[in-house]
Amino acid sequence: MTMRQFYDWQTAGGSSDVAKLVQTLEAREIPWCMIGGLAVNHWAEEPMATADVDLVIAAERVEEAVMALQECGFVAERFEWSINLKGQSRVSVQISTEPFYRNFPSRSLPADVHGILIRVASLEDTLAGKLRAYGNPQQRPSKRQKDLADIARLIETHPTLRARVPTEVLSRIAGESDGRAPENGTPTA
Repeated sequence: MTMRQFYDWQTAGGSSDVAKLVQTLEAREIPWCMIGGLAVNHWAEEPMATADVDLVIAAERVEEAVMALQECGFVAERFEWSINLKGQSRVSVQISTEPFYRNFPSRSLPADVHGILIRVASLEDTLAGKLRAYGNPQQRPSKRQKDLADIARLIETHPTLRARVPTEVLSRIAGESDGRAPENGTPTA
């Protein structure tokens, strides 16, 4: 089974939605890049399946991009800091509109993730995005744990990134990996 076939199996045909998204943005020459789990999958040693497609689009082109994606079948729902899109598969597309990510597309590069050619945030930007997500206290605990695991995956593959990770996050990763109880006293499973 190829990576793309596995991704389609996990997402009920998600590669078609991702390909449509990429084709739409590229055809209009809209600056964009993947952030989050798909970017981590490019940079980490071991890819993990995810049905979340997180991306950022150049701020001045977001509305144009959303209209174009709606024209090709995506349904949009707007929130304070994101625009979520749903296509035909189980893939959940989230366009971040947070100013923090504004310059990521200018530093992005092409990459093959799950057999799909996409644009991903730079290695440093991918780590910065994951650190920001992990540090968000409003995030669900399960999502924060995934973000912590993604940070660990990045620094395992690229040890030089360790210098960019706050000490308390490194301590948390070390505590999770050696089976010690985390700060709240709850044992890890």
